[in-house]
Amino acid sequence: MSQEETTSPQVELEEFETPEDAELEALRAERDELRDKFMRVLADAENSRKRAERDRKEAEMYGGTRLARDLLPVYDNLNRAIQAIPEETRAASAALIEGVELTLRELTNVMTKHGITMISPAVGDQFDPQLHQAMFEAPLPGTKAGQIIQVATEGFLLHDRLLRPAQVGVSSNTAG
Repeated sequence: MSQEETTSPQVELEEFETPEDAELEALRAERDELRDKFMRVLADAENSRKRAERDRKEAEMYGGTRLARDLLPVYDNLNRAIQAIPEETRAASAALIEGVELTLRELTNVMTKHGITMISPAVGDQFDPQLHQAMFEAPLPGTKAGQIIQVATEGFLLHDRLLRPAQVGVSSNTAG
């Protein structure tokens, strides 16, 4: 046997001089492992708290999306009712018209109070696919391609999310 072979076991024994040192080293390793697990659980708990807070805020802001979408036809119908009244009958129906206009104004105020804003493009504005829905395309003299030539209905945003795009007609002219 060579000298290296005989000293090898002694090095291993010398690494931990006593059984207490070996036990102490094992406890330190276990402590380090538990500390690592604890830090991971703590980070996971913090991430969960942040995620829950974000979800709560999102639910607060966008929880009424379905109700808001369901109210949009009410707005449209009140608006159409006002526009459909012939000019010659406006004087005779002034009280009724005023009541419908007040109802429409109140509905608009409630929608605004809850973060719903109207998208009201004007004829001549540039079509924006993020906010507008093209209902038709038509070549209209004096317009450029992509310009709005008719607005069918207004669109609506709930805070920064699209509830309904504005429905528009768009020019398809290739040269303006």
